[in-house]
Amino acid sequence: MLSSTGAELKTEVHMELRDIEIFLTLAEELHFGRTAERLHVSQARISQAVNHQERRLGGVLFDRANRRQVRLTPLGRQLRDDLRPVYAGLRDSLERARLAAQGVTHLLRVGMLPINTYDLRPLWDAFRARHAEWRLQFRHAPFVDPFAGLRRGEVDVLVTWLPVEEPDLTVGPTLFTETRVLAVSTGHELTRCPSISLEVVGDFQHVDVKSVPSYWYDSYVPPHTRTGRLIERGPAVRSLEEVFTLTSLGEVVTLFPRHMTRYWVRPDITYLPVRDMSALPYAMVWRTEAETPPIRALAQTARDMGPWTPQG
Repeated sequence: MLSSTGAELKTEVHMELRDIEIFLTLAEELHFGRTAERLHVSQARISQAVNHQERRLGGVLFDRANRRQVRLTPLGRQLRDDLRPVYAGLRDSLERARLAAQGVTHLLRVGMLPINTYDLRPLWDAFRARHAEWRLQFRHAPFVDPFAGLRRGEVDVLVTWLPVEEPDLTVGPTLFTETRVLAVSTGHELTRCPSISLEVVGDFQHVDVKSVPSYWYDSYVPPHTRTGRLIERGPAVRSLEEVFTLTSLGEVVTLFPRHMTRYWVRPDITYLPVRDMSALPYAMVWRTEAETPPIRALAQTARDMGPWTPQG
């Protein structure tokens, strides 16, 4: 049984770990509301944690001139860069210990850029049947700086659209290929059309995404129509929610893979088939020097099964 001092110490350490998680999440989202939603806590809890950290450090971590959208200070950027690998390593160590107690010898972390994890369940189930001693863990992968999670060691495999032309990354088997749809605000003039062409897509502004390879984003949103007209890119976004907000307001239109019509249904968004765009392939990618037997086994399972084919 813990003494009162031991119990207090245990509580303090636990709170500090949680505060570190809050800090790192806010450093990624740069938005109090999204951070609170992601961590399932109140915005007041986020503020409390940040204030506590700043008092202990004696410096400001975030510029809060805009209360909702914040920016990291130089001190905040330094702390973020120092804490990321430490926190990730501690979290992974605890998870490995928990799994080892269950007889699981390796945890394979899969980052998903697409949101159709359920569609690929036959692949995940086949891998588990072949390798019961290994465990799969799925994580959302942000489209901003998409390969950072691999390079920081936060995920082992990334499912992403192609092409990927990074010298330190290996491109594995294609998992699926999907046709394209255009998301527009409900009531948009294009909703009168049963389908649209890429030439029409070029009549409207799209979002822009910074901190991504230009060739990679160009494969998702072509820079030109088939006749060579420029497809305009407007406001820069950092999250899917920002994309949907701008789209629902009619400020932009947004190209997506077709599975979004099933996984992200909203009353303020209408999806229209794009009839003359090439289908978008998604594949497994991993850091070449970090390749492990579980990664090779998952890739081999995917090759044996072949690409998943969307229905309908």
